Amino acid sequence: MQIRHYHDADLSAVIALWNEVLPPSAPHNDPATSIRNKLAHERDLFFVADAAGEVVGTVMGGYDGHRGWIYSVAVHPGHRRQGIGGQLLRRMESALVERGCLKINLQVRATNAGVIPFYQSLGYAVEELVSMGKRLYS
Repeated sequence: MQIRHYHDADLSAVIALWNEVLPPSAPHNDPATSIRNKLAHERDLFFVADAAGEVVGTVMGGYDGHRGWIYSVAVHPGHRRQGIGGQLLRRMESALVERGCLKINLQVRATNAGVIPFYQSLGYAVEELVSMGKRLYS
């Protein structure tokens, strides 16, 4: 298994993985839209876990010069508990540090709170913040 940059040929595999693991809850979470938008900005902050030519995990990130963000961490259910998620996050962390990033944020859907211990095991902490958002579409 290797962690590598996303390739255009990965599109259908990543969409299938995200539809299974991260079902879209709103139009801005549509996998094809998210991927298209990511490829237009910081394409090099999009990694996949490749096991013998099969995409078994992903992580997408961003950096705005102030904070780094982790998005779309997904590992195929049949490949969990093998360290793939941790490897994906460490690769993204390294890429963000290379850019000068000093702090990384990530958000967990309330419906996916069971994943919080996984992130805590990698050094992430629940912060006393209120996350707010505004949808710019109707």
